Amino acid sequence: MADIAARPRRSVLYMPGSNARALEKAREIPADALILDLEDAVAPDAKEEARTQVCAAVKQGGYGKREIVIRVNGLDTPWGAEDIKAAVAAAPDAILVPKINSAADVERAEEALNDAGAKGNIQLWCMIETPLATLNIQSIAQKAREPGSRMSVWVMGTNDIAKELRAAHTPDRVPMMTSLGLALVAARAYGLVILDGVYNDIKNEEGFAAICRQGADMGFDGKTLIHPSQVGPCNEIFSPDPETVAFARKTIEAFELPENKGKGVLKVDGRMVEILHADIARRTVAIADAIAELEKAS
Repeated sequence: MADIAARPRRSVLYMPGSNARALEKAREIPADALILDLEDAVAPDAKEEARTQVCAAVKQGGYGKREIVIRVNGLDTPWGAEDIKAAVAAAPDAILVPKINSAADVERAEEALNDAGAKGNIQLWCMIETPLATLNIQSIAQKAREPGSRMSVWVMGTNDIAKELRAAHTPDRVPMMTSLGLALVAARAYGLVILDGVYNDIKNEEGFAAICRQGADMGFDGKTLIHPSQVGPCNEIFSPDPETVAFARKTIEAFELPENKGKGVLKVDGRMVEILHADIARRTVAIADAIAELEKAS
């Protein structure tokens, strides 16, 4: 799944699958990706209706270049197996499976998608949201290296992490920093995209911006959201700023000059840059170009 690593996933908005109006409105929201939710946002007696509505909406399309993801119920729930079958038939960009606790859970999810006839371009996204997942995080990540793996993105379930740890949602998130940090390290070690968890206090704009900046500084690729009002600020914070992009382009150009071939260190605009900085610059430019393309199409 390395070919989709540079796809913008700054803002990934959950939309309740039981709310038909919300599914329609989502076509106009400038989020990079949408998670049409059959799990936490849907009451048990509305699960089947939500499944029908979500799959119909995905088949209908009209979401532009936004990445469309269906979050199914857990494989051990009464709805999980049928969710997988229906989601595969709807053919979203990805299917998000909750409560991934081990490498064996990844295998089960992969098998369920394959058994349902999923085409090769349907990705597997995984929720990382329990202490057991944190303890098994490297073995879970290793599954991404196996031939034919669909696993491409991890989504941090911070509400569940706080619940399972019996931890508080503090402004600095220190109580859950071990879970966030270990998942981030494992994701980077095995080439996975990783998204920060949600922020619950919709009206606290300053608090939300601070958490977004913390997530971006830590290295998360983007953030999952629970309200459309969070999309704009999230997109801004997780986008590389124009000065950074301009310097990245200069860095790439400098290393590509014939006279600099084979050099490991160069001076660009008075700053010393190494080959590793050129690699960082290429990703920065790729993300910036992809964002520009996505926003042009919206």
